[in-house]
Amino acid sequence: MASIPERLARLDSCAVSDALDRLGMKGATYGIRPLWEGARVVGRVQTVKVKPVGLEPAREHLGLAAIMQAQPGDVIVVDNGGRIDVSTWGGLLALSAQSRGINGVIIDGACRDLDEFRTMKFPVFARGGVPMTARGRVMQQAVNVEIACGGVLVSPGDWVIADASGVVFIPAAKAEEVLAAAEAVAEREARMAEAIRQGVPPDQALGGYEGMLRRD
Repeated sequence: MASIPERLARLDSCAVSDALDRLGMKGATYGIRPLWEGARVVGRVQTVKVKPVGLEPAREHLGLAAIMQAQPGDVIVVDNGGRIDVSTWGGLLALSAQSRGINGVIIDGACRDLDEFRTMKFPVFARGGVPMTARGRVMQQAVNVEIACGGVLVSPGDWVIADASGVVFIPAAKAEEVLAAAEAVAEREARMAEAIRQGVPPDQALGGYEGMLRRD
């Protein structure tokens, strides 16, 4: 049987969001977008919690510990509380992450060096870009703890899928259940699309669409 990353790679964020709705679970975020066209990422989550700089200065580069702890195929998720006035990720961190086999980064906040991400083809999702450095403004509070991202609670080891439509998280303990529901949604929508291509009137092809999210 295919692995979780392989199954996720065959889906899109909308099918997974629909599956979560069907199961009465929350996981779809809002306001976090890909920073270059075509960016897409799936993987297991590693988390970073960010806080404002206090009296004690930062002792290490924000995000570096997560990069060193992550496994190939992981996705780093940064919680900066949605702030868009300071960067929490840049080109050197992206290059470092890519060199370690990390699949991408998702930030509830802003980042910089967007042109570098695009050139590297390294997937970064955030609320926007900003040139202001994190130095002297924010610092790493903790690594691999529960965080919030786009209105969703996220734990280390959860799964994520992100594409042009947005970012969706899947709790690790519910991955199989969510994937099965998402695959069922995607299969049914594929049948509807094929029926339309074959000339079936839309009002017939899309019959039952509104009931797709009801649990059997």
